Amino acid sequence: MNLSVKRTNEAAILPTRATPGSAAIDLYALNSVTLYVGQRVPVDTGIAVAIPEGYAGFLHSRSGHGLKHGVTLANSVGVIDSDYRGPLKAVLVNHGQLPYHVAAGERIAQLVIQAVETPGVTLVDELPETVRGAGGFGSTGVK
Repeated sequence: MNLSVKRTNEAAILPTRATPGSAAIDLYALNSVTLYVGQRVPVDTGIAVAIPEGYAGFLHSRSGHGLKHGVTLANSVGVIDSDYRGPLKAVLVNHGQLPYHVAAGERIAQLVIQAVETPGVTLVDELPETVRGAGGFGSTGVK
C-alpha cells in the first residue's frame, strides 16, 4: 500500500520514514513557531493525505521532543479518518520549563497508518460477564 500525499503548500516537505523498519512516517513543520511554556499551537505540515478506506491515520508525538523539551501533542494521539482530505496539522503543547522554537522543516510528529474495524452499535440490556467485570482503574492489582 502507498499513501497518497498532496502538498497544500509548495514549500512542504513530504513525509519520510527514518529507517526501513520504522512503523511511522515523520511529518515536518511548514513554518517556524515558538511554543511558550503551557502554550498549544496547531503546526501545519503543508500536506494532505488520502488514507484508504478500512484504515486510519494515528498522529503520535516524537519521543525526543517529549524527553528533551517536554513538547508533545495536545491530544496525545490524533486520529485521521479515511474520509478526511484537509491539511494535516499537529497541535503541539509545551509542557517543558523553557520556550521551544520549532524550525520550519523540523520533524514534529509521526503518522502511523493502521487497519481499523468500524463496527455498528447495538443497544443491549446486559453485557457478557467477565472475571474483571466493572473493575476500573487499579482493579487488576497494578500499582
